[in-house]
Amino acid sequence: MNVFDWLSDMDMPFGKRFDIVEVKFKGGRKEYFRNVNQLDLHTGDYVVCEMASGYHIGAVSLQGDLVRVQMLKRKIADDENIKSIYRVATSRDLEKHEQSIARDLTTMYRAREMVKDLKLNMKLSDVEFQSDNTKATFYYSADDRVDFRELIKVLAGEFKARIEMRQISLRQEAGRLGGIGACGRELCCSTWLTEFKNITTSAARYQNLSLNPTKLSGQCGRLKCCLNYELETYIDALKDIPHVDAPLKTQKGLAHLQKTDIFKKIMWFGYENDSTTWHPITLEQVNKILKLNAQGQKPISLDVLDIEEVVLAVPAIGINSDLAKMDKKFSSREQSQGGNRKNKKKKSGGNNPNNSGGNPNPKTNTAATQVEGKAKTEGGNSNPKTTAPSQEPKAKAEGGNPNPKTNPSSPQEPKAKAEGGNPNPSPKGNQQHRGRREKGGDKK
Repeated sequence: MNVFDWLSDMDMPFGKRFDIVEVKFKGGRKEYFRNVNQLDLHTGDYVVCEMASGYHIGAVSLQGDLVRVQMLKRKIADDENIKSIYRVATSRDLEKHEQSIARDLTTMYRAREMVKDLKLNMKLSDVEFQSDNTKATFYYSADDRVDFRELIKVLAGEFKARIEMRQISLRQEAGRLGGIGACGRELCCSTWLTEFKNITTSAARYQNLSLNPTKLSGQCGRLKCCLNYELETYIDALKDIPHVDAPLKTQKGLAHLQKTDIFKKIMWFGYENDSTTWHPITLEQVNKILKLNAQGQKPISLDVLDIEEVVLAVPAIGINSDLAKMDKKFSSREQSQGGNRKNKKKKSGGNNPNNSGGNPNPKTNTAATQVEGKAKTEGGNSNPKTTAPSQEPKAKAEGGNPNPKTNPSSPQEPKAKAEGGNPNPSPKGNQQHRGRREKGGDKK
């Protein structure tokens, strides 16, 4: 691939033009020659160039000040070692050049047979004859060092030319042969790529590519050179993404990292129980879950975090605090009223009129209690102050005094009831009891 000469339309003085010209040969090989004869050249012209032995024909690919930039890029010094251009190629020169190109393919097949006969562990990929047919360059690739001295002798005797063996890498081999890549474009190594950098599998990991060798390798059998094109951009984007070594711990279960969208900054996690469903989470949520796990806490799930629940619950409690107090107050009242109703039902069931000495009416007045106390045989002191409904039936059944002032929990009351005495410790009650006994004795 040629460099675009954006200075070609600019008219510059002929004497001040840079006198070195870039010439392209077979297989995309480019070399630099000095235009010593001040030839008026244009891009695409075929020129006859000086070589170490003889001459070779190539096409002009670049000239002018842009050649100086390319020489600085490739670190080529402008000194006496740069060879010169003889002339512009004539029709006769081009015919010889075409004949030399026609010999390349047949020579390569014959040389491969010789390699097999000599049992050499090497692969011949290309052959280039010089335009004057005085020199042939064989390009090969091999994993180990190869002793091809015997092969050079056989090739020189077969083709009657000076033989040069040049070892190239697999990437350079693919660049010389050319082809179409997986992207649908011509191979980068055969068009514009000149320097081959080291490529590792970490470049594919940074870009979240599947480590499938058939997809990551190019036609040369090595990792694709295009893996390094966007590597720096991915490394810069990965600085904000948290590094997740272990699965995230939630109350719903462990969540494993499945995929990371670097540019959208979204991470996809899946639970162990349900690996088919992936949950997208932002980087902020992932950082919060990692902090909670570091503190020994677990969020409810990947979508619902404890921190978000606390933030939402605190203002709600502060606003509705009065309503909560009112609810507690009325609920306690309802419970107390329900308990009193149950107690009243139990008490009304105990005041059955069929029981001996029971009062059917729990709300009796003081006059009714006095009349009822006098009518009983050997009854005690009828106190106008009636006792509680729960204590009155017991006192009447035992023939005691239903006095509401007596302590139902005192130990003296049951003894007084059992002996038929007065359970009231007051002196007035004792005097009345004695008087009734005397009257009863007189009657008898």
